[in-house]
Amino acid sequence: MAGPSSSDDLRSARPLRHAQRWVSTEGLGLEKGGRLDDVTVCFETWGSLNPARDNTVWVCHALSGDSHAARHDAGDDPGWWELVVGPGRPIDTDRYFVVCANVLGGCRGTTGPNFVNPKTGQPYGADFPVVTVSDMVDVQRRLLDHLEVDRVRAVVGGSLGGLQALTWGIEHSDRVASSIVIAAAPRLSSQGIAFDVVGRNAIRQDPHFAGGQYYGGSAPETGLALARMLAHITYLSDESMRAKFDPTRLQPREIDTDFESFFSVGSYLAHQGDRFVERFDANSYLTLSMAMDLFDLGDTAEKVHASLAPATCRWLFLSFSSDWLYPPSASRLLTDTLVAQSKRVSSCEISSPAGHDSFLLPDGMNTGGPMIASFLRSDPGHEPPVATPDDRRTEAPTSIFYADRIDYEMVLRLLPEGGSVVDLGCGDGELLSILRSRGHAPLLGIERDEHEVAKSVARGLDVVHADLDQGLAAIPDRSFDVALLSQTLQSIVDVAGVLDEIVRIGRRGIVSFPNFAHAPLREMFMREGRLPKEEGLYAYEWHDTPNRRFPSILDFQELCAARGIRILEAVYVDSTTGEEIHDDPNLRADIAVVALAR
Repeated sequence: MAGPSSSDDLRSARPLRHAQRWVSTEGLGLEKGGRLDDVTVCFETWGSLNPARDNTVWVCHALSGDSHAARHDAGDDPGWWELVVGPGRPIDTDRYFVVCANVLGGCRGTTGPNFVNPKTGQPYGADFPVVTVSDMVDVQRRLLDHLEVDRVRAVVGGSLGGLQALTWGIEHSDRVASSIVIAAAPRLSSQGIAFDVVGRNAIRQDPHFAGGQYYGGSAPETGLALARMLAHITYLSDESMRAKFDPTRLQPREIDTDFESFFSVGSYLAHQGDRFVERFDANSYLTLSMAMDLFDLGDTAEKVHASLAPATCRWLFLSFSSDWLYPPSASRLLTDTLVAQSKRVSSCEISSPAGHDSFLLPDGMNTGGPMIASFLRSDPGHEPPVATPDDRRTEAPTSIFYADRIDYEMVLRLLPEGGSVVDLGCGDGELLSILRSRGHAPLLGIERDEHEVAKSVARGLDVVHADLDQGLAAIPDRSFDVALLSQTLQSIVDVAGVLDEIVRIGRRGIVSFPNFAHAPLREMFMREGRLPKEEGLYAYEWHDTPNRRFPSILDFQELCAARGIRILEAVYVDSTTGEEIHDDPNLRADIAVVALAR
């Protein structure tokens, strides 16, 4: 079967040789009622605390995970996030003190249904109380106190781990500098809950479930395996399943199983189910899946806004294009809400065919991993240096300009000193970095290319992955001193709509664009009868160009007048000579930079 395996596939039921245990004896009152007098927490650590005790990265695991995120040495068993955690990896254990704890309700060393109930002397089983993600995080917060760490550099997690990272950032924001939320949402959809409901019923209806008190006898392995098989379907995408199973549809893996394995997809799911029961407890599956389903920041934008209001940390949201369980639209809602609240946030929708499991696969983490690494390294007190001209890229996908951006000088001339700026179509963040070095703050970038977003995040900038043509409704009116559109106008579909947004969200708008009515271009068109093409500004074939629009200065002026937009100032330049043009710029200038207001 084609396609890489998830890092989670390497897991086993062998003892966790590097696990540590700590017992909280202060008692834990649970969000949905009930109380646990003592809570044992199983956790693992990598790396060392620095003298300032400010290099802790807290890793939160997904439903089927545990404390063993990565190997500790060459002889250790693989962990569930080897792609991301380890020496030289995105969460670099040579740089950070990394902690991962098995969640409350788990079955790999932390108090859960397989622990003895002190009131009965028997395992809790079905009597284990309902726990929520908030309860899990509260236990982790106590462990953080035990480790004598006041504040973590970042909390990071995917899926159920992403819900924990969200909760950390909301409920304990004073303890968290940054929260990295991967493949998560304000709440699970009814369709997602439906899969969990069927899975839980499969467990409860297993003849060996015994009302949840099966310890000491035969466990409900068939029900648990079926629940895992069903859930695993939700972790994949249609595209990944076609690629993995269609070529070998009638060539199933040879495995010893009681489940149907006539088709290759059947043998795969049977293998997943059979392996899962070796290391997981059915009651924990019920407990943790219910916690995921109960997580709810609200079913409307207003309720999500209220839920996120207490958050003060910096955020990074990563979603995956083919994830239908926690879709990118859900991550966008969280991002948009934080943008509307003027919180520091970056986001990226990563193109991956692998579905929800992308955060455990190279398909997703080849882009996501470096973004995590960059985000962790960007310390607000020690920002990365601004790129020099020699470091600049040779070209930008949304710009017709090459390395030497003559329009930057003109943009800076029209910018008021200091103040906040949103850069619409920010590319790799070069201009935002220059503005940061000049004291502008706060700064936000909007960029539609995921790879450019990653480069901007590497500069320590806050950048949201979004398409300007979809509107900027999340950004409040006049929330920035300047809304900047630098050499992006020609690539936009809804030009009028974007201009309206610029003068809505910024007290001043600044737009730079190429003038396609420049005299040499007119002459080329008349002389040759072909779309003008030359080195530099216009070095594109007509069939392979990022330019959807071909504005002239006169066209732009007329559009602004029609939309009720005032032109406050303008600078027009011939880029070949560097001369500023005052006489007939529509004919003699090839670059325009214009300051606007409603």
